Amino acid sequence: MPGKDVTLKTSDGQFSAYLATASGKPAGSVVVIQEIFGVNSHIRSVCDRLAAAGFNALAPDLFHRSEPGVQLGYEQADFGRGFELMQALDHTKALADIDACIADCRAHGGKVAVLGFCMGGLLAYRSAANLQPDAAVAYYGGGIANFLDEAGNIRCPIQFHFGEKDHFIPMTDVDKLRAAIAGLKETEVHVYPADHGFNCDQRASYDAAAASLAWQRSLDFLRRHLG
Repeated sequence: MPGKDVTLKTSDGQFSAYLATASGKPAGSVVVIQEIFGVNSHIRSVCDRLAAAGFNALAPDLFHRSEPGVQLGYEQADFGRGFELMQALDHTKALADIDACIADCRAHGGKVAVLGFCMGGLLAYRSAANLQPDAAVAYYGGGIANFLDEAGNIRCPIQFHFGEKDHFIPMTDVDKLRAAIAGLKETEVHVYPADHGFNCDQRASYDAAAASLAWQRSLDFLRRHLG
């Protein structure tokens, strides 16, 4: 069943989100947090794949205050506009939007995880530290190293995926993250011989082997902690 756009309320208005639902009783819900390219075809496909795997998936439009409904591709101009939108994003308001999604999913029953890519990976980490999801998965979250002081606030299981060839996230930052979360329970950090954005099959940096392994690890993690 194809997903659909829905409208949710947040602290300062309303926003749209893409919703894909499992065909039977869901194994839980996942709030999918976008990259800098908006809730585009890739993020929608992630939601669809999660629904096919048995989860309800909801992807909020976090850029709705600047450019509602933006869906960028992966050309140079798209990267430029995406970075502008990311720089204008207020994290406090974005986290409030994500929290509204968590509450909406939880109201329908079951546990709720957050899963994000790039900018969304950072916000998945920050959601785990500042909100109350039941689990979190962060793919190549740029800038996590700037928020390591929040790591001690994390109370849910959390899984990270990084590419060792990622020119945005040096492995020294991954090492700092490992040290920051060393005292937490239920943490996983996986590193792949891949570049930034390796999960997205629309990007030149797509790595099929890394994407497949990371996706299977993500599904296993979600089933373990939401089931």
